[in-house]
Amino acid sequence: MLRWLVALLLLANAGYFAWTQGYLAPLGLAIHEEREPQRLQAQIKPDTLRLLNAPSPASESPTTSPSPKPSAAVTPTPAPEAEQTTELKPPKTPPPAPPVPPAAPPAPLPAPLVADARACWLAGSFTERQADSLRAALTLLDLPRGSWQLNESRSGGRWIVYMGRYDNAAQVERKKAELRELNVAFRDVTSPGLSPGLALGTYSSETAAEQAIQIAARSGVRTARVVQERAESTSFNLRLPNATPAQRNAVAGLGAALAGKPLRPCN
Repeated sequence: MLRWLVALLLLANAGYFAWTQGYLAPLGLAIHEEREPQRLQAQIKPDTLRLLNAPSPASESPTTSPSPKPSAAVTPTPAPEAEQTTELKPPKTPPPAPPVPPAAPPAPLPAPLVADARACWLAGSFTERQADSLRAALTLLDLPRGSWQLNESRSGGRWIVYMGRYDNAAQVERKKAELRELNVAFRDVTSPGLSPGLALGTYSSETAAEQAIQIAARSGVRTARVVQERAESTSFNLRLPNATPAQRNAVAGLGAALAGKPLRPCN
């Protein structure tokens, strides 16, 4: 079987070779191909053939040498359309925005109006008799307990090294000049019964004043003496620690019970 297959292949190859070489042309098995001059005879109107890239007759000069033999017509292949390139430009950077001024802080809201605004008020100083009268008037107002206070304040006695009492202002000025020459400090005394006069020092006890007058005598002061400028006393101060406007107005309207001493805010 294989032998026959090989023999058939060899026979087929030999026949193909004979056909391609034209050995089978007498048998009508020749290859059909066009050769000259059959190709020229098959052309239709060869005289109208014109080369596309040939110059026109009008542009040719009479003295121009004859052109070479025209070659086969070649239709020029249109050049590929040039790619249109678009230049990529970086985006324009917008100009920097002007700095925004900081927003102004909101205005503080006004404090709500409080009808019951409380505050501390003071009045004084009252003598013991005046304090008794004021206490009775405050009790009649029927104010809440603890809304008012009468506080006792004790003032100790005060002694001075005193010079005076002088008859006139000229005499006072003469004594001041003498004290300046002795380099002794002084102040004017305005207390009732002692004015016009001069104090060479103020002390909280009589003993301290006696010691000071001895020092003044060694400085050349001869006419000074120790006197009590103010006696020990007790006074009373009215305090409304947390009074409403209504309570303050009620106390301020007591009139004579306040002995002419107005209410003032606490410090």
